[in-house]
Amino acid sequence: MKIGIVSDTHGLLRPEVIPALTGVEHILHLGDVGDPQILKSLETVAPLTAIRGNIDRSGPCSLLPATEVVLLEGKYIYMLHDVHTLHLDPAAAKFAAVLYGHSHQPGFRRHKGVLYFNPGSCGPRRFELPVTIGMMTIEKDTDPVAEIVHLDCA
Repeated sequence: MKIGIVSDTHGLLRPEVIPALTGVEHILHLGDVGDPQILKSLETVAPLTAIRGNIDRSGPCSLLPATEVVLLEGKYIYMLHDVHTLHLDPAAAKFAAVLYGHSHQPGFRRHKGVLYFNPGSCGPRRFELPVTIGMMTIEKDTDPVAEIVHLDCA
């Protein structure tokens, strides 16, 4: 199963995002949506699960959950916006992955068998950070595989 992961759109759905998500079977938005229309646009590509971030304080995005657990291909995935607010042991909870945003810095690592994955930001550019989304491939009998996709944005 191929999953598209986006974060920190901050009210901007860049035109490069939707084509980059072509072929995914599910999309996860890790917060700081900024505009509920972004979620509607992403839902035209694939089923969507979204959480709120620290900027989603009012309007429809404020009603999104702060965290979410999704079950995909038999693997539990924990979603939160800021990894520094993580108050559980993902390995003990049997999560295959912890997905988060907030810092706008893409990257991934494994710790105690759990994938920690930040897809970066595909919204307004912050500092000199790249504009990125994430892809994650999940198969029943293997660990999730993470990929950072750099978008060619002006």
